[in-house]
Amino acid sequence: MSPIDDAVAAIRRGEPVVLPFDTVYGLAADPYRDESTRLLYQLKGREQTKPSALVACDVDYLLECVPELRGRSALIARELLPGPYTLIFPNPAQRFRWVTGTSPDAIGVRVPDVVEPSAYVLARVGAVVATSANRPGEPDPASLDEVPEELRAGAGAVVDGGRLRGAPSTVIDFTGAEPRVLRLGAASGSEALERVAALVTGARG
Repeated sequence: MSPIDDAVAAIRRGEPVVLPFDTVYGLAADPYRDESTRLLYQLKGREQTKPSALVACDVDYLLECVPELRGRSALIARELLPGPYTLIFPNPAQRFRWVTGTSPDAIGVRVPDVVEPSAYVLARVGAVVATSANRPGEPDPASLDEVPEELRAGAGAVVDGGRLRGAPSTVIDFTGAEPRVLRLGAASGSEALERVAALVTGARG
């Protein structure tokens, strides 16, 4: 089988895999089973209380996964995604509780602007839970060689996508009255907020 086939099969078996995204290399797993997420956390050494992102192949699929993302949230998602952003939205139905850590009322979502090979993997599985393929507190991996050997060895499959930009996604919280940039990364936070402000103003007009 090809690395893409291997990754798809591993995700469907419930095993974590190493995938190149549009920012850094990540650990990804089946988001629909809590056991898959626990295995991903165990491999990374990440506390279960920490949230991870739900990563979808496209915005339409994302809205199927979390149908409560209507109105303002859906408009913002379509404005900024695909792209190097993680967007945190209200999660009133507390979907994917094993992904959201200690904040089940909020969920972080991504639609990365990926090309092959990860685009093919996402297209076939629809969505994954994902976090960076590093140990907590260590640098984000821009190449497969920078992914710790023990993570590669413990993954059900490893996909090489060459060298990436090496900066994580920019995280923006839209759960409050005003959006907040929680982490600056591969994209401008201020530019995203300007785009969203113009979008909301236009929608009101």
